[in-house]
Amino acid sequence: MDPYSERRRLLDADDAGADDPTGVLSEQDSYLSKVKNRNLYLATFASVLGPMSFGFVLGFSSPTLPELTHSPDPRLQLDDIQASWFGSIVTLGAAAGGLLGGWLVEKIGRKLSLMFCSLPFVCGFTIIIAAQNVWMLYVGRVLTGVASGVTSLVVPLYISEMAHERVRGTLGSCVQLMVVLGIMGVYLAGLFLDWRWLAICSSIPPTLMMVCMCFMPETPRFLLSQGKRREAVDALRFLRGPDAPVEWECARIEDACQERDSGFRLSDLKDPGVYKPLIIGIMLMVFQQMTGINAIMFYAENIFEQAHFKQSDLASVIVGLIQVVFTAIAALVMDKAGRKVLLVVSGVAMAISTTAFGVYFYLMARLHPGKSLGLLILESTGEEADANLAWLALASMAIFIAGFALGWGPIPWLIMSEVFPVKARGFASAVCVLTNWSMAFLVTKTFQDMMLLLTSAGTFWLFASMCVLNVIFTLAVIPETKGKTLEQIEAVFRGESGP
Repeated sequence: MDPYSERRRLLDADDAGADDPTGVLSEQDSYLSKVKNRNLYLATFASVLGPMSFGFVLGFSSPTLPELTHSPDPRLQLDDIQASWFGSIVTLGAAAGGLLGGWLVEKIGRKLSLMFCSLPFVCGFTIIIAAQNVWMLYVGRVLTGVASGVTSLVVPLYISEMAHERVRGTLGSCVQLMVVLGIMGVYLAGLFLDWRWLAICSSIPPTLMMVCMCFMPETPRFLLSQGKRREAVDALRFLRGPDAPVEWECARIEDACQERDSGFRLSDLKDPGVYKPLIIGIMLMVFQQMTGINAIMFYAENIFEQAHFKQSDLASVIVGLIQVVFTAIAALVMDKAGRKVLLVVSGVAMAISTTAFGVYFYLMARLHPGKSLGLLILESTGEEADANLAWLALASMAIFIAGFALGWGPIPWLIMSEVFPVKARGFASAVCVLTNWSMAFLVTKTFQDMMLLLTSAGTFWLFASMCVLNVIFTLAVIPETKGKTLEQIEAVFRGESGP
């Protein structure tokens, strides 16, 4: 039997069982029971070295800024404005990288895009290592930002298009897990290494990614969209193991990819199957950044100094460890609890913690009326009242980081990789990544200004109100994607009934 006839036979059998959910599920379960995930895990590991790399980029400014602001070399000494740019300029590069990544994934594919983005990572850190002036530091940060933007778009797509529905949530959550591992790693290394050696260490993960990706396949969905059926079958056989009848899965994907022949056009934005998930993706990225997470992580050590902790560098490592633990928990329960439940729990936890953190700064300002109510940078007074309030700041930060890691950290990226139709995936993902990093720049760059304008307490209460809106948005708008194939999710947005 020729491949086309076999594909139609498989699809007709699938459609015939659509009115019998038990039959369809048993067929799908029968297929998945023969799947071996070892190679899928290997491919996921190779790809998530990219998120680990941009975790190093995100965390790099926290241990580095105190060194550079007190650098003995006047050419590299940063004032407050330059330090602010050093922390935030990476997000501008990442926004540009998101647009570049959206173009790359459609032109050269997911695998080659990942291999390409390791180059600006390594080049950027090399320029930082060799920096002789502030502008070289800026250029290095921009290049690593571009690589981060490409990575943040491509890796979730690569994993979602490789993984099957039983493990897609868990593997998709590994993206954020590796980001926070990178952040914690650079915080920990910053305790022992100066900023140049830190940059050398940060260039190791992207180098490993380029090497490892040489041995991994392109995603079956992209290969089928390019008419490369034999390569797609080979990729599926690599990812699913030798015992799985991959023709069954290939037939389902191939039928969904047929509409890709015409390519994406702006007129497709009138299609509810395109504009509905796009709006959800954009709003997820806006709300994620409006929790204030990037401002908090970029200036983690400064925030702990303001919160009256002397060993702020060690406190940042503790924050990184909390992120890793709770992101790992999210990855383990993602395909059981579902996306919506974790988003709601996460949003409630962050709303409570940022409210409490605002109360802490408000009370500290009342205790020190002679100090600035805007950017509350307090000297250690040793007063008993300060010591009694210290637990509030520590608990608030811990709950916020844990809450973010449990839901609003990994899930927006996971949902972005799940909800877009095949033909619009590159464009829509680029728009979402651009939105995310633009908002990250806006929040990070204006964070100190907000502290001055709204006071420290007011700034955290603003973040708390955003967290409340996150919860309302989740309950009202976001669909549950747990256990659904990418094709079934697309059918939901089109208003079609699917198996």
